[in-house]
Amino acid sequence: MSMIADALGVSSATVSNALSGKGRVSADLVDKIRKKADELGYVPSNAGRALRTGRSNVLGLVLPDISNPLFPQIAQAMETAASNAGYGVLIADSRGNVTTQTQAISRLIERGVDGLVVIPRRGTRIGDVGCPVAMVDTPSTPGNTVSADHWEGGAKVARHLVDLGHKNFLLIGHDPASNVQNDRIGGMKSAFGRNIRHTTIWLETLMRERGEGASLGLIDHVQNGVTAIAAVSDLHALRVLTELQTAGIKVPQQVSVTGFDDLIFSPVVTPSLTTVHMDMARIAELAIAALVCEIEQAKSTAPTGKTLKRTVNADISKVSMELMVRASSGPAVSPDAPFPTGETL
Repeated sequence: MSMIADALGVSSATVSNALSGKGRVSADLVDKIRKKADELGYVPSNAGRALRTGRSNVLGLVLPDISNPLFPQIAQAMETAASNAGYGVLIADSRGNVTTQTQAISRLIERGVDGLVVIPRRGTRIGDVGCPVAMVDTPSTPGNTVSADHWEGGAKVARHLVDLGHKNFLLIGHDPASNVQNDRIGGMKSAFGRNIRHTTIWLETLMRERGEGASLGLIDHVQNGVTAIAAVSDLHALRVLTELQTAGIKVPQQVSVTGFDDLIFSPVVTPSLTTVHMDMARIAELAIAALVCEIEQAKSTAPTGKTLKRTVNADISKVSMELMVRASSGPAVSPDAPFPTGETL
């Protein structure tokens, strides 16, 4: 800024005001200062600004597993909402581990983030970390800021299958300690009447007993009358589709399959997957707005920049999910229909 000031014969304070849009500087002089700044390759120092204001204008985002294709989509939605609010984002991956999650939060705090968005591992609660926190999990998680209404989403997909005449269900979850997955399965069960049979299997338990690449045993369930398989994730639904098709079982003519999350591959697999769509842009917008509101309030009441905060509250705590009906769900097969023996049909 001193070089710009010397080149134009003005003070450094005038340059600072012109570049930040503050103070009384004529429009003509502002244009000259900005052009000279471009010529000299001037880039504002965020570190310097942070020292002056006590704020970094950066938020931290902690994801539970960035290898899952759902979470990069969530990260993109959060980054867009943060950018629209004038904030950058630093991302950390807890890699499905609670200890790693705690370490990731500590590292982001050390880097001076103004606030955190945490998508917690196994619905863990986040204590006082010295800055505002927006937790995005499920409405049943204590301290949740905003999330999709996972219970409602489960009920929607179950009602869709019941309306198609299905009476014998296999529900597939992955982690029995996950609040989100329990809410999705709970929502499904809430839509079942007394005449509906259903069995739930948890893949984490199954894989621990049988090994990572073991069969899910779907052919046995279908032989025992299951006509609809509802998974808590599109990733698990894809595994179901693969196992059924390998066994020669037609989807949806013999068994309907549904997923959750409407991942990028869901409309293009064969058959295209009936699933439940999460409005990630709306969730991100609400979470970031709640976080920024708390940061701004803290800025006006705490000159040192130090906040004591807990998880923040959004204007809306749960966002409706949308059922996406595609080719993998259809009318229930008649109980008298012949069962394939594995040959090509």
